[in-house]
Amino acid sequence: MKRILSMLVVIVLVFSMGGCAKEEVVTKEETKTEEEIKTEETKTEDKIVIGLSLPTQSEERWVRDKERMEQVAADMGVELLVQVANDDSGQQDSQAKNLLSQGIDVLILAPHDATAAASIVDAAHEEGVPVISYDRLITNTENLDIYLSFDNVKVGELQGEYITNLVSKGKYIILAGAPTDNNAKLFKQGAMVYIQPLIDSGAIEVIMDQAVDGWKPENALKLVENALTMAGNEVDAILAPNDGTAGGAVEALAAQGLAGNVIITGQDASLAGAKRIVEGTQSMTIFKDTRILGAAAIETAINLAKGEEIVGLNGGVDNGVKIVPSVLLTPFAVDKDNIDELLIDSGYLRKEDVYN
Repeated sequence: MKRILSMLVVIVLVFSMGGCAKEEVVTKEETKTEEEIKTEETKTEDKIVIGLSLPTQSEERWVRDKERMEQVAADMGVELLVQVANDDSGQQDSQAKNLLSQGIDVLILAPHDATAAASIVDAAHEEGVPVISYDRLITNTENLDIYLSFDNVKVGELQGEYITNLVSKGKYIILAGAPTDNNAKLFKQGAMVYIQPLIDSGAIEVIMDQAVDGWKPENALKLVENALTMAGNEVDAILAPNDGTAGGAVEALAAQGLAGNVIITGQDASLAGAKRIVEGTQSMTIFKDTRILGAAAIETAINLAKGEEIVGLNGGVDNGVKIVPSVLLTPFAVDKDNIDELLIDSGYLRKEDVYN
């Protein structure tokens, strides 16, 4: 009887221990799952969210900027919320403030109107959201954090040097970019370093000196048509601030049988501009590698969101109120002699597209 009782005690103890062990395992599994859930929630909460406000998608270069930033953001594991203002400063204002309401960590803002965009920067500052002025400088605000662009005075200098080297004496049409874009002012400032002394000496006669509203090719076309009429088609050179306006100028010249006979500058290294250079109707363009600019914008935004040091700061640009810390990249002049090296060999454009 004692033996039977002893066996029963052992059996009870074994089952009791087994039950405890089973409960312990379940508890550990439940704890592990809770920790995993908390980790996932923390990762979601910590994910950096960047707002991007672009002025347009009607120009090839801005399409490239958007695509590049989307690619880099995805590669770096950050969320990118994009809005396009369709060349409307009022729309950009409402879109940007909507991005702020979504709790973004940083705003990358390429302004349609450099002055009007100051109110967006100030609103972001009130929310504690740093702002990167992308490619175009936002003016008249002390709250701008970073300016990321190319050396835009240098862009104009490259255009001015090129055109005056080929036409040091003759009749010029001088076109500038949109009055709402501070970059247009910088491009012209740089170009006139070379052109103005020749105007002052009497070597260059200026037939027309006009800004092109909205950078629109159709507006450049009308201006050049009017200038050709005033000059009796006697024009030697056209300072066009970008490839879009150069295209409008070429169209006006072609209507008079002058395409290919007038030196024309450009900018942005667009496919259309590159094709005209190969055809001989546009003389040059400026290559600003938006692949580098777009990547730098996302990287800088991440630095700002994390409170880290900004990589690549190499200057400061006056926006009318403050000297804005700046990352200024290097532009390059492109013509028929180096188009393959700079645009095709670098992978920016495809040879079959340019020479087709």
